Amino acid sequence: MLIGYVSDQQYVALADVCLEFIDSSGRSWETHSRASGSVHLDLPAGSYRVVLQKPGFGAKFSEVTVPPASPHAFRLLADGLLGYAWPKWVRSGEESEFRVHAVEQYHLELWRYGLEPEFVRGLGWHDEHGPRATMQVTPDGDYSRTGVEWNKVGYSGSVHKQFVKAPSQSGLYYFRANTHSGLNFSFPWIVAPATPTSQIAVLASNMTWNAYNPFGGRSNYIHADQLPPTPTVNSRCELRRYLDAGHGTWGFPSYAPLSFERPEPFNHIDFDSRISDPIESRQACHLAPAEWRLLGWMEQHGFAYDYYAETQLHAGILDLTAYRILVTAVHPEYWTRPMYDRVKQWVFAQGGRLIYLGGNGLNCEVEFDSSGAMTCLNTAITSLWRSGMNGHDSRFALRHESEASLLGVVFTPTGAMTGAPYRVVNASHWVFAGTDLKNGESFGEQSLHRRCPGGASGHETDKVSESSPPNVVHLAKGMNVDDGGAEMVMFDTPSGGQVFSVGSINYCASLPIDLNVSRITHNVFTRFLE
Repeated sequence: MLIGYVSDQQYVALADVCLEFIDSSGRSWETHSRASGSVHLDLPAGSYRVVLQKPGFGAKFSEVTVPPASPHAFRLLADGLLGYAWPKWVRSGEESEFRVHAVEQYHLELWRYGLEPEFVRGLGWHDEHGPRATMQVTPDGDYSRTGVEWNKVGYSGSVHKQFVKAPSQSGLYYFRANTHSGLNFSFPWIVAPATPTSQIAVLASNMTWNAYNPFGGRSNYIHADQLPPTPTVNSRCELRRYLDAGHGTWGFPSYAPLSFERPEPFNHIDFDSRISDPIESRQACHLAPAEWRLLGWMEQHGFAYDYYAETQLHAGILDLTAYRILVTAVHPEYWTRPMYDRVKQWVFAQGGRLIYLGGNGLNCEVEFDSSGAMTCLNTAITSLWRSGMNGHDSRFALRHESEASLLGVVFTPTGAMTGAPYRVVNASHWVFAGTDLKNGESFGEQSLHRRCPGGASGHETDKVSESSPPNVVHLAKGMNVDDGGAEMVMFDTPSGGQVFSVGSINYCASLPIDLNVSRITHNVFTRFLE
Protein backbone atom coordinates (compact mmCIF):
# COMPACT_ATOMS: atom_id res chain seq x y z
CA MET A 1 0.00 0.00 0.00
CA LEU A 2 1.31 3.44 -0.95
CA ILE A 3 0.89 5.72 2.04
CA GLY A 4 2.83 8.78 0.92
CA TYR A 5 6.15 10.39 0.06
CA VAL A 6 8.91 11.91 2.20
CA SER A 7 10.68 15.08 1.07
CA ASP A 8 12.84 17.83 2.52
CA GLN A 9 12.20 21.58 2.71
CA GLN A 10 12.87 21.91 -1.02
CA TYR A 11 10.44 19.11 -1.90
CA VAL A 12 13.34 16.84 -2.85
CA ALA A 13 12.69 13.12 -2.30
CA LEU A 14 14.36 11.58 0.75
CA ALA A 15 15.34 7.91 0.60
CA ASP A 16 15.86 5.60 3.57
CA VAL A 17 13.87 7.62 6.08
CA CYS A 18 12.82 5.40 8.98
CA LEU A 19 9.07 5.64 9.69
CA GLU A 20 7.28 4.00 12.61
CA PHE A 21 3.45 3.85 12.49
CA ILE A 22 1.76 3.58 15.90
CA ASP A 23 -1.96 2.93 16.28
CA SER A 24 -4.20 3.93 19.17
CA SER A 25 -3.51 0.68 21.02
CA GLY A 26 0.25 1.12 20.91
CA ARG A 27 0.98 -1.42 18.21
CA SER A 28 3.65 -0.30 15.75
CA TRP A 29 4.91 -1.07 12.24
CA GLU A 30 8.19 0.07 10.68
CA THR A 31 9.21 0.83 7.10
CA HIS A 32 11.72 2.93 5.16
CA SER A 33 11.16 5.29 2.27
CA ARG A 34 12.30 4.15 -1.16
CA ALA A 35 14.55 5.96 -3.67
CA SER A 36 11.63 8.10 -4.88
CA GLY A 37 10.74 9.01 -1.30
CA SER A 38 7.68 6.75 -1.47
CA VAL A 39 6.44 5.01 1.65
CA HIS A 40 4.82 1.59 1.22
CA LEU A 41 3.37 -0.46 4.07
CA ASP A 42 0.33 -2.72 4.50
CA LEU A 43 -1.58 -1.48 7.54
CA PRO A 44 -5.03 -2.05 9.03
CA ALA A 45 -7.40 0.84 8.37
CA GLY A 46 -7.31 3.49 11.05
CA SER A 47 -5.47 6.53 12.45
CA TYR A 48 -1.74 6.45 13.14
CA ARG A 49 0.90 8.55 14.79
CA VAL A 50 4.04 8.41 12.65
CA VAL A 51 7.59 8.93 13.91
CA LEU A 52 10.13 9.92 11.24
CA GLN A 53 13.91 9.74 11.66
CA LYS A 54 16.83 10.32 9.29
CA PRO A 55 20.40 11.43 10.10
CA GLY A 56 20.96 15.06 9.16
CA PHE A 57 17.29 15.94 9.55
CA GLY A 58 15.09 16.79 12.49
CA ALA A 59 12.94 13.96 13.78
CA LYS A 60 9.21 14.67 13.90
CA PHE A 61 5.73 13.27 14.45
CA SER A 62 2.95 13.18 11.89
CA GLU A 63 -0.65 12.02 11.91
CA VAL A 64 -2.14 9.98 9.05
CA THR A 65 -5.31 8.03 8.33
CA VAL A 66 -5.01 4.73 6.46
CA PRO A 67 -5.95 4.26 3.72
CA PRO A 68 -5.21 7.89 2.81
CA ALA A 69 -7.50 9.72 0.38
CA SER A 70 -4.31 10.71 -1.47
CA PRO A 71 -0.62 10.05 -0.79
CA HIS A 72 0.47 11.91 2.35
CA ALA A 73 3.26 14.51 1.92
CA PHE A 74 5.65 13.90 4.81
CA ARG A 75 8.16 16.77 5.17
CA LEU A 76 11.48 16.84 7.04
CA LEU A 77 13.71 19.86 7.74
CA ALA A 78 17.46 19.55 7.23
CA ASP A 79 19.79 20.43 10.09
CA GLY A 80 21.36 23.86 9.73
CA LEU A 81 20.82 27.53 10.54
CA LEU A 82 17.94 29.56 9.10
CA GLY A 83 15.60 32.26 10.29
CA TYR A 84 13.08 34.98 9.52
CA ALA A 85 11.34 37.80 11.36
CA TRP A 86 7.57 37.71 11.67
CA PRO A 87 6.09 40.01 10.61
CA LYS A 88 8.85 40.76 8.10
CA TRP A 89 7.76 44.41 7.83
CA VAL A 90 6.73 46.73 10.67
CA ARG A 91 6.72 50.39 11.66
CA SER A 92 9.05 51.93 14.22
CA GLY A 93 7.96 50.90 17.70
CA GLU A 94 6.11 47.78 16.54
CA GLU A 95 7.33 44.27 17.37
CA SER A 96 8.33 41.23 15.37
CA GLU A 97 9.26 37.77 16.58
CA PHE A 98 12.51 36.23 15.38
CA ARG A 99 12.05 32.62 14.37
CA VAL A 100 15.31 30.73 14.06
CA HIS A 101 16.01 27.11 13.19
CA ALA A 102 19.22 25.75 14.74
CA VAL A 103 20.37 22.42 16.15
CA GLU A 104 22.96 24.05 18.40
CA GLN A 105 23.06 27.22 20.44
CA TYR A 106 23.17 30.37 18.38
CA HIS A 107 23.97 34.02 18.93
CA LEU A 108 21.77 36.75 17.48
CA GLU A 109 22.35 40.45 16.76
CA LEU A 110 20.39 43.22 15.06
CA TRP A 111 22.13 45.42 12.46
CA ARG A 112 20.99 48.30 10.24
CA TYR A 113 22.14 48.23 6.61
CA GLY A 114 22.90 51.71 5.28
CA LEU A 115 26.21 53.06 4.03
CA GLU A 116 27.90 50.61 6.39
CA PRO A 117 26.35 47.75 8.35
CA GLU A 118 25.71 49.33 11.74
CA PHE A 119 25.39 47.30 14.96
CA VAL A 120 22.12 48.10 16.74
CA ARG A 121 21.93 45.69 19.66
CA GLY A 122 22.83 42.22 20.82
CA LEU A 123 20.00 39.74 21.27
CA GLY A 124 21.97 37.16 23.25
CA TRP A 125 22.74 33.49 23.01
CA HIS A 126 19.82 31.13 22.49
CA ASP A 127 19.59 27.52 23.54
CA GLU A 128 17.25 25.36 25.58
CA HIS A 129 17.44 22.61 28.20
CA GLY A 130 16.17 19.86 25.91
CA PRO A 131 18.36 18.30 23.21
CA ARG A 132 18.11 20.12 19.87
CA ALA A 133 15.32 22.21 21.38
CA THR A 134 15.93 25.20 19.08
CA MET A 135 15.23 22.98 16.08
CA GLN A 136 12.07 24.04 14.26
CA VAL A 137 9.39 21.66 12.97
CA THR A 138 7.79 22.27 9.61
CA PRO A 139 4.27 21.05 8.77
CA ASP A 140 3.57 18.28 6.32
CA GLY A 141 2.08 19.18 2.95
CA ASP A 142 2.65 22.32 0.90
CA TYR A 143 3.78 24.97 3.36
CA SER A 144 4.86 27.27 0.54
CA ARG A 145 1.11 28.07 0.59
CA THR A 146 0.46 28.14 4.32
CA GLY A 147 3.78 29.20 5.88
CA VAL A 148 6.26 27.20 7.90
CA GLU A 149 4.69 28.13 11.27
CA TRP A 150 7.96 28.26 13.17
CA ASN A 151 7.83 29.06 16.89
CA LYS A 152 4.48 27.30 17.01
CA VAL A 153 5.40 23.79 18.12
CA GLY A 154 6.84 23.90 21.64
CA TYR A 155 6.72 27.69 22.04
CA SER A 156 3.57 27.78 24.17
CA GLY A 157 4.84 29.77 27.15
CA SER A 158 5.49 33.51 27.20
CA VAL A 159 9.09 32.85 28.30
CA HIS A 160 9.68 31.22 24.92
CA LYS A 161 8.47 34.19 22.89
CA GLN A 162 11.23 36.10 21.13
CA PHE A 163 9.97 39.58 20.28
CA VAL A 164 12.05 42.59 19.24
CA LYS A 165 10.80 46.18 19.08
CA ALA A 166 11.58 48.00 15.84
CA PRO A 167 14.09 50.87 16.21
CA SER A 168 13.01 54.47 15.76
CA GLN A 169 15.06 54.93 12.57
CA SER A 170 13.47 53.58 9.41
CA GLY A 171 15.59 51.35 7.18
CA LEU A 172 16.67 47.91 6.09
CA TYR A 173 17.65 45.85 9.12
CA TYR A 174 19.16 42.41 9.32
CA PHE A 175 19.21 39.83 12.08
CA ARG A 176 22.57 38.05 12.19
CA ALA A 177 22.70 34.54 13.63
CA ASN A 178 25.86 32.53 14.16
CA THR A 179 26.91 29.34 15.99
CA HIS A 180 30.04 28.03 17.70
CA SER A 181 30.52 25.54 14.85
CA GLY A 182 30.88 28.40 12.36
CA LEU A 183 27.44 28.58 10.76
CA ASN A 184 26.00 32.02 10.06
CA PHE A 185 22.79 33.29 8.52
CA SER A 186 21.28 36.75 8.13
CA PHE A 187 17.68 37.65 7.39
CA PRO A 188 16.04 41.01 6.56
CA TRP A 189 13.57 43.15 8.50
CA ILE A 190 11.87 46.15 6.92
CA VAL A 191 11.25 49.00 9.35
CA ALA A 192 9.02 51.83 8.10
CA PRO A 193 8.70 55.10 10.02
CA ALA A 194 5.88 55.57 12.51
CA THR A 195 5.28 58.91 10.76
CA PRO A 196 7.03 60.32 7.65
CA THR A 197 10.45 61.83 8.37
CA SER A 198 11.82 62.78 4.93
CA GLN A 199 10.77 63.75 1.41
CA ILE A 200 11.81 60.44 -0.15
CA ALA A 201 10.12 57.05 0.27
CA VAL A 202 12.02 53.97 -0.90
CA LEU A 203 10.24 50.69 -1.55
CA ALA A 204 11.70 47.30 -0.71
CA SER A 205 10.67 44.86 -3.45
CA ASN A 206 9.51 42.31 -0.90
CA MET A 207 6.81 40.90 -3.18
CA THR A 208 9.50 40.00 -5.73
CA TRP A 209 11.59 38.54 -2.90
CA ASN A 210 8.66 36.27 -2.09
CA ALA A 211 7.95 35.33 -5.71
CA TYR A 212 11.51 34.04 -6.11
CA ASN A 213 11.68 32.28 -2.73
CA PRO A 214 11.62 28.48 -3.32
CA PHE A 215 11.57 27.50 0.36
CA GLY A 216 9.07 24.68 0.71
CA GLY A 217 9.63 23.53 -2.87
CA ARG A 218 7.67 26.20 -4.75
CA SER A 219 8.22 29.71 -6.05
CA ASN A 220 6.74 31.54 -9.01
CA TYR A 221 9.51 29.87 -11.05
CA ILE A 222 9.51 26.32 -9.70
CA HIS A 223 6.13 24.53 -9.59
CA ALA A 224 4.44 27.90 -9.96
CA ASP A 225 0.93 26.44 -10.17
CA GLN A 226 1.19 23.87 -7.37
CA LEU A 227 3.41 21.13 -5.97
CA PRO A 228 3.33 18.01 -8.14
CA PRO A 229 2.07 14.79 -6.52
CA THR A 230 5.58 13.36 -6.14
CA PRO A 231 8.74 15.07 -4.85
CA THR A 232 11.69 15.87 -7.07
CA VAL A 233 14.38 13.27 -7.62
CA ASN A 234 16.32 15.12 -10.36
CA SER A 235 15.41 18.70 -11.30
CA ARG A 236 16.82 18.62 -14.82
CA CYS A 237 14.92 15.44 -15.61
CA GLU A 238 11.58 16.44 -14.13
CA LEU A 239 10.94 20.18 -13.88
CA ARG A 240 9.10 21.81 -16.78
CA ARG A 241 11.39 24.81 -16.44
CA TYR A 242 14.20 22.67 -17.84
CA LEU A 243 12.31 20.21 -20.03
CA ASP A 244 10.27 22.80 -21.93
CA ALA A 245 12.12 25.06 -24.39
CA GLY A 246 9.90 27.95 -23.27
CA HIS A 247 10.58 27.11 -19.60
CA GLY A 248 6.97 25.97 -19.16
CA THR A 249 6.65 28.12 -16.06
CA TRP A 250 3.38 29.98 -16.59
CA GLY A 251 1.19 27.90 -18.91
CA PHE A 252 -1.54 27.34 -16.32
CA PRO A 253 -5.04 28.77 -15.80
CA SER A 254 -4.49 29.31 -12.07
CA TYR A 255 -1.73 29.43 -9.45
CA ALA A 256 -1.55 28.51 -5.79
CA PRO A 257 -0.63 31.29 -3.34
CA LEU A 258 2.86 31.82 -1.93
CA SER A 259 3.16 32.55 1.77
CA PHE A 260 5.52 35.24 3.05
CA GLU A 261 5.97 33.24 6.26
CA ARG A 262 9.08 31.36 5.13
CA PRO A 263 12.84 31.88 5.45
CA GLU A 264 14.47 33.69 2.50
CA PRO A 265 17.91 32.14 1.96
CA PHE A 266 18.42 34.17 -1.23
CA ASN A 267 18.41 37.40 0.85
CA HIS A 268 21.27 36.32 3.11
CA ILE A 269 24.16 38.82 3.22
CA ASP A 270 27.60 37.72 4.42
CA PHE A 271 28.53 39.49 7.64
CA ASP A 272 31.66 41.11 6.19
CA SER A 273 30.00 42.48 3.02
CA ARG A 274 30.10 46.18 2.14
CA ILE A 275 28.19 48.12 -0.54
CA SER A 276 31.31 48.35 -2.72
CA ASP A 277 31.80 44.55 -2.74
CA PRO A 278 30.79 42.44 -5.77
CA ILE A 279 27.46 40.66 -5.44
CA GLU A 280 28.59 37.11 -5.97
CA SER A 281 25.55 34.85 -5.85
CA ARG A 282 23.06 34.27 -8.64
CA GLN A 283 19.91 35.37 -6.83
CA ALA A 284 21.35 38.06 -4.54
CA CYS A 285 22.10 40.16 -7.64
CA HIS A 286 18.43 41.09 -8.01
CA LEU A 287 17.03 40.84 -4.48
CA ALA A 288 17.66 42.54 -1.11
CA PRO A 289 21.50 42.48 -1.25
CA ALA A 290 21.39 44.50 -4.50
CA GLU A 291 18.76 46.89 -3.13
CA TRP A 292 21.05 47.56 -0.16
CA ARG A 293 23.57 49.09 -2.60
CA LEU A 294 21.03 51.81 -3.40
CA LEU A 295 20.33 52.55 0.27
CA GLY A 296 24.04 52.79 1.07
CA TRP A 297 24.61 55.08 -1.91
CA MET A 298 21.75 57.36 -0.86
CA GLU A 299 23.18 57.73 2.64
CA GLN A 300 26.63 58.36 1.21
CA HIS A 301 25.18 61.22 -0.88
CA GLY A 302 23.06 62.69 1.90
CA PHE A 303 19.61 61.73 0.58
CA ALA A 304 17.50 61.00 3.64
CA TYR A 305 14.74 58.44 3.07
CA ASP A 306 11.94 56.49 4.70
CA TYR A 307 11.90 52.80 3.91
CA TYR A 308 8.74 50.78 3.25
CA ALA A 309 7.73 47.31 2.12
CA GLU A 310 5.67 47.14 -1.05
CA THR A 311 3.03 45.39 1.04
CA GLN A 312 2.82 48.53 3.20
CA LEU A 313 2.10 50.58 0.08
CA HIS A 314 -0.67 48.12 -0.79
CA ALA A 315 -2.09 48.30 2.75
CA GLY A 316 -2.18 52.11 2.73
CA ILE A 317 0.48 52.49 5.43
CA LEU A 318 2.64 54.44 2.98
CA ASP A 319 0.89 57.78 2.41
CA LEU A 320 2.27 59.01 -0.91
CA THR A 321 0.95 62.53 -0.36
CA ALA A 322 3.51 62.95 2.43
CA TYR A 323 6.43 62.48 0.01
CA ARG A 324 8.05 64.30 -2.88
CA ILE A 325 9.75 61.22 -4.37
CA LEU A 326 8.98 57.50 -4.50
CA VAL A 327 11.87 55.17 -5.40
CA THR A 328 11.53 51.59 -6.56
CA ALA A 329 14.63 49.70 -7.58
CA VAL A 330 16.46 46.64 -8.91
CA HIS A 331 13.61 44.21 -9.71
CA PRO A 332 10.13 45.22 -8.49
CA GLU A 333 8.46 42.70 -10.81
CA TYR A 334 5.29 41.92 -8.82
CA TRP A 335 2.73 44.59 -7.87
CA THR A 336 -0.95 44.70 -7.00
CA ARG A 337 -3.37 46.68 -9.12
CA PRO A 338 -4.26 49.05 -6.22
CA MET A 339 -0.55 49.87 -5.80
CA TYR A 340 -0.16 50.62 -9.48
CA ASP A 341 -3.31 52.74 -9.72
CA ARG A 342 -2.45 54.68 -6.58
CA VAL A 343 1.10 55.49 -7.73
CA LYS A 344 -0.07 56.42 -11.22
CA GLN A 345 -2.71 58.76 -9.80
CA TRP A 346 -0.10 60.35 -7.52
CA VAL A 347 2.31 60.91 -10.44
CA PHE A 348 -0.18 62.05 -13.05
CA ALA A 349 -2.66 64.00 -10.92
CA GLN A 350 -0.78 65.02 -7.78
CA GLY A 351 2.69 65.95 -9.00
CA GLY A 352 4.50 62.95 -7.56
CA ARG A 353 8.03 62.12 -8.73
CA LEU A 354 8.79 58.46 -9.41
CA ILE A 355 12.37 57.19 -9.71
CA TYR A 356 12.52 53.68 -11.17
CA LEU A 357 16.05 52.30 -10.79
CA GLY A 358 15.33 48.78 -11.89
CA GLY A 359 14.41 46.42 -14.68
CA ASN A 360 11.45 44.14 -15.42
CA GLY A 361 9.33 46.08 -12.96
CA LEU A 362 5.57 46.01 -12.36
CA ASN A 363 5.38 43.16 -14.87
CA CYS A 364 2.86 40.86 -13.17
CA GLU A 365 -0.24 41.52 -11.09
CA VAL A 366 -0.46 40.05 -7.59
CA GLU A 367 -3.44 39.51 -5.29
CA PHE A 368 -3.53 38.73 -1.56
CA ASP A 369 -5.80 36.22 0.14
CA SER A 370 -7.27 36.52 3.65
CA SER A 371 -4.17 34.93 5.19
CA GLY A 372 -1.84 37.49 3.57
CA ALA A 373 -0.35 35.01 1.09
CA MET A 374 0.11 36.32 -2.44
CA THR A 375 -0.96 34.82 -5.75
CA CYS A 376 0.95 35.75 -8.90
CA LEU A 377 -1.60 36.22 -11.68
CA ASN A 378 0.65 35.07 -14.50
CA THR A 379 -2.25 33.82 -16.65
CA ALA A 380 -1.66 31.03 -19.20
CA ILE A 381 1.09 32.43 -21.40
CA THR A 382 3.66 30.69 -23.59
CA SER A 383 6.52 33.20 -23.24
CA LEU A 384 7.37 36.77 -22.22
CA TRP A 385 7.54 37.83 -25.84
CA ARG A 386 4.49 39.78 -27.05
CA SER A 387 3.64 36.82 -29.27
CA GLY A 388 3.37 34.62 -26.19
CA MET A 389 1.05 37.07 -24.44
CA ASN A 390 -1.57 37.62 -27.15
CA GLY A 391 0.17 40.76 -28.38
CA HIS A 392 0.33 42.44 -24.97
CA ASP A 393 3.37 44.12 -23.41
CA SER A 394 3.36 42.05 -20.22
CA ARG A 395 1.43 39.86 -17.80
CA PHE A 396 0.30 43.08 -16.09
CA ALA A 397 -0.96 44.44 -19.40
CA LEU A 398 -2.96 41.26 -19.98
CA ARG A 399 -5.02 42.00 -16.89
CA HIS A 400 -4.91 45.80 -16.60
CA GLU A 401 -2.64 48.04 -18.71
CA SER A 402 1.00 48.15 -19.76
CA GLU A 403 3.36 49.32 -17.03
CA ALA A 404 5.01 51.43 -19.74
CA SER A 405 2.10 53.84 -19.18
CA LEU A 406 3.58 54.63 -15.76
CA LEU A 407 7.27 53.74 -16.05
CA GLY A 408 7.80 54.83 -19.65
CA VAL A 409 9.41 51.47 -20.41
CA VAL A 410 8.52 47.79 -20.25
CA PHE A 411 10.55 44.57 -20.17
CA THR A 412 11.32 42.63 -23.33
CA PRO A 413 13.46 39.45 -23.46
CA THR A 414 16.08 40.91 -25.81
CA GLY A 415 19.31 41.50 -23.93
CA ALA A 416 18.29 39.28 -21.02
CA MET A 417 21.15 37.70 -19.05
CA THR A 418 23.76 40.04 -20.55
CA GLY A 419 25.51 43.12 -19.19
CA ALA A 420 26.83 46.23 -20.96
CA PRO A 421 27.38 49.97 -20.48
CA TYR A 422 24.89 52.61 -21.60
CA ARG A 423 25.51 54.93 -24.58
CA VAL A 424 24.42 58.58 -24.35
CA VAL A 425 21.79 59.71 -26.87
CA ASN A 426 20.81 63.10 -25.35
CA ALA A 427 23.94 64.64 -23.84
CA SER A 428 22.41 68.12 -23.56
CA HIS A 429 19.85 66.95 -20.99
CA TRP A 430 20.37 68.09 -17.41
CA VAL A 431 20.71 64.51 -16.12
CA PHE A 432 24.23 64.47 -17.61
CA ALA A 433 25.34 67.71 -15.95
CA GLY A 434 28.84 67.40 -14.50
CA THR A 435 29.68 64.20 -16.40
CA ASP A 436 31.27 65.72 -19.54
CA LEU A 437 29.62 62.90 -21.48
CA LYS A 438 28.86 63.46 -25.16
CA ASN A 439 26.44 61.76 -27.50
CA GLY A 440 27.73 58.34 -28.48
CA GLU A 441 29.98 58.02 -25.43
CA SER A 442 29.45 55.26 -22.93
CA PHE A 443 29.03 55.16 -19.16
CA GLY A 444 28.21 52.51 -16.61
CA GLU A 445 31.15 50.23 -17.40
CA GLN A 446 31.70 49.42 -13.72
CA SER A 447 29.32 46.99 -12.03
CA LEU A 448 29.16 44.83 -8.91
CA HIS A 449 26.67 42.52 -10.61
CA ARG A 450 28.45 39.18 -11.07
CA ARG A 451 25.59 37.14 -12.47
CA CYS A 452 25.45 39.26 -15.63
CA PRO A 453 28.71 41.22 -15.61
CA GLY A 454 29.59 43.85 -18.16
CA GLY A 455 27.91 47.06 -17.10
CA ALA A 456 24.95 48.96 -15.66
CA SER A 457 22.53 47.84 -18.39
CA GLY A 458 21.70 44.21 -17.95
CA HIS A 459 20.27 41.07 -16.42
CA GLU A 460 16.79 42.07 -17.62
CA THR A 461 16.14 45.29 -19.50
CA ASP A 462 13.17 47.53 -20.35
CA LYS A 463 12.45 49.54 -23.48
CA VAL A 464 9.96 52.13 -24.73
CA SER A 465 6.77 50.65 -26.22
CA GLU A 466 3.61 51.85 -27.94
CA SER A 467 2.09 52.22 -24.48
CA SER A 468 4.76 54.67 -23.27
CA PRO A 469 3.64 58.30 -22.78
CA PRO A 470 4.12 60.23 -26.04
CA ASN A 471 6.37 62.81 -24.35
CA VAL A 472 9.01 60.30 -23.23
CA VAL A 473 12.51 61.76 -23.54
CA HIS A 474 15.21 59.26 -24.54
CA LEU A 475 18.43 59.80 -22.57
CA ALA A 476 20.60 56.72 -23.07
CA LYS A 477 20.46 53.14 -24.27
CA GLY A 478 22.32 50.06 -23.13
CA MET A 479 24.83 48.56 -25.51
CA ASN A 480 23.68 44.97 -24.93
CA VAL A 481 23.66 42.46 -27.77
CA ASP A 482 20.73 42.14 -30.21
CA ASP A 483 19.69 45.74 -29.55
CA GLY A 484 18.59 44.54 -26.11
CA GLY A 485 19.96 47.43 -24.07
CA ALA A 486 17.94 49.18 -21.38
CA GLU A 487 16.43 52.53 -22.39
CA MET A 488 16.96 55.33 -19.87
CA VAL A 489 14.05 57.76 -20.18
CA MET A 490 12.23 60.60 -18.46
CA PHE A 491 8.86 62.29 -18.88
CA ASP A 492 6.72 64.95 -17.20
CA THR A 493 3.02 64.82 -16.34
CA PRO A 494 0.44 67.64 -16.56
CA SER A 495 0.30 67.95 -12.76
CA GLY A 496 4.03 68.61 -12.48
CA GLY A 497 4.86 64.98 -11.80
CA GLN A 498 7.96 63.39 -13.26
CA VAL A 499 9.22 59.88 -13.93
CA PHE A 500 12.84 58.80 -14.40
CA SER A 501 13.45 55.19 -15.46
CA VAL A 502 16.68 53.31 -16.10
CA GLY A 503 15.13 50.00 -17.24
CA SER A 504 17.88 47.74 -15.89
CA ILE A 505 18.25 45.29 -13.00
CA ASN A 506 22.03 45.86 -13.07
CA TYR A 507 21.83 49.62 -12.53
CA CYS A 508 21.95 49.81 -8.72
CA ALA A 509 24.94 47.45 -8.70
CA SER A 510 26.87 50.22 -10.49
CA LEU A 511 25.87 53.08 -8.19
CA PRO A 512 28.61 52.62 -5.53
CA ILE A 513 31.51 52.29 -7.99
CA ASP A 514 30.68 53.98 -11.33
CA LEU A 515 31.18 57.74 -11.16
CA ASN A 516 28.94 58.63 -14.09
CA VAL A 517 26.07 56.40 -12.96
CA SER A 518 26.40 57.96 -9.52
CA ARG A 519 26.46 61.52 -10.90
CA ILE A 520 23.43 61.00 -13.17
CA THR A 521 21.42 59.51 -10.32
CA HIS A 522 22.52 62.29 -7.95
CA ASN A 523 21.33 64.85 -10.50
CA VAL A 524 17.90 63.21 -10.70
CA PHE A 525 17.41 63.08 -6.92
CA THR A 526 18.53 66.68 -6.55
CA ARG A 527 16.27 68.00 -9.34
CA PHE A 528 13.25 65.98 -8.20
CA LEU A 529 13.60 67.38 -4.68
CA GLU A 530 13.41 70.97 -5.93
